[in-house]
Amino acid sequence: MTDIFSRQERFALAGSTNDVVRDWLAGGMPEVCVAIADEQTSGRGREGRSWLAPPGGALLLSLGFRPTWLPPERAWRLAAIVSLAMADAAETACGLVAATIRLKWPNDLVVEDGGGIRKIAGVLGESDGLGTDDPRVVIGIGLNGDWPRAAFPAEFADSMTSLRDIAARPIDHDALLGRFLERLEPHVRDLREGRFDGAGWSSRQVTTERDVDLIGADGSRTTVRASGVDTESGALVVGGRRVLVGEIAHVRLTAPIAARSGV
Repeated sequence: MTDIFSRQERFALAGSTNDVVRDWLAGGMPEVCVAIADEQTSGRGREGRSWLAPPGGALLLSLGFRPTWLPPERAWRLAAIVSLAMADAAETACGLVAATIRLKWPNDLVVEDGGGIRKIAGVLGESDGLGTDDPRVVIGIGLNGDWPRAAFPAEFADSMTSLRDIAARPIDHDALLGRFLERLEPHVRDLREGRFDGAGWSSRQVTTERDVDLIGADGSRTTVRASGVDTESGALVVGGRRVLVGEIAHVRLTAPIAARSGV
């Protein structure tokens, strides 16, 4: 563990690593603290959705920040650097070609499969006190690591994948975690000094120059062309305007998920 990490603890079983880290921060723990779980009973995603994986099937962790050094309107960059570090670490750990793992705005890590995409990880950011003298941000990530395809839930089998499925071999979560933390450290240091890899975050976006459906909280659907992302605000750029995370419920590529071609 390098010197930017104040605490790193693994749990065989946890309700939610986000809740563990939130309690640490509330109790005065300095950044960056890290909680890892082999299994979660109350994992969650955006919009209150549940996020569950079999024991040992996923790398589940949360990171706690006290970003007094980051303007509140740029707190989204914490989730962005976590995504970039994990994508790079996963590619390195599995010997994958660079940029095999893409980002699907706003919070998913995906891989392309014959023209469609499959989700490999989700990121959830939660915050307290942004704009005060005690801001706290928790970034959770769950990555499908050593999860065999035969064990995928039937309802998600056509839309998800795992590192084990892609690499066709078992995945060492401890080695993957080590690579992730090594890659996250320089991103954190850069962000503290006002630098952000906007080009890297933008270039991995799978929605760029593709038609997407913007789905509102009321179920309304608008099909537009996504031209990119805005590295200042974190918004998705569509039809000449910027869409922030809180303005819509979901973003979906209009192209259907392709049939599995095999790897």
